[in-house]
Amino acid sequence: MKLLVLNGPNLNRLGKREPEIYGFETLEDVKKRCVALAKEFSAELEFKQSNHEGQLIDWIHEAEDTGVNGIVFNPGAYTHTSVALRDAIASISVPVIEVHISNIHKREEFRHKSLLAAECVGQICGLGTFGYELALRKFLQK
Repeated sequence: MKLLVLNGPNLNRLGKREPEIYGFETLEDVKKRCVALAKEFSAELEFKQSNHEGQLIDWIHEAEDTGVNGIVFNPGAYTHTSVALRDAIASISVPVIEVHISNIHKREEFRHKSLLAAECVGQICGLGTFGYELALRKFLQK
C-alpha cells in the first residue's frame, strides 16, 4: 500500500503558530508518528508540505499517476478558498480524507465551509494531530 500525506500553507509553522489552537507538536513530530504507523502495516508513506497551491495540485495529480492508494490532506486555509484544489481532487480516482487539527466548525465563520469536503471520502477535524493517524488507519485497515 502506498499512501501520501499532504500539508498545506502554514503547517510548516506547527508548534510555533498559535499553539493555543494547534498545540506544540511540530510537523516533524506528526510525520514521525505517521511514518511509524505506516511501517506497522508495511505501507509506504510520503509526507509533504507546501505553502504553494500549485505544488499541492501537482502532488495530487502525481498521486494518481504513481499508484498512490490514499491521500490524507490537511489543506490549511486553502480548505475555504481553493476551487483549484477541489478540482484537482475531483480529477483523480485516489480517495482523499480531509484533516484539520482544530475544529473548523467552532472557529470563525469563514472557516466553516470546506470547498474540498464534497470531493473527499471523509473529513476529520477537531481531534488535534491524532486526526492524521485516524485517517491513515482508515486506509491501512481496509
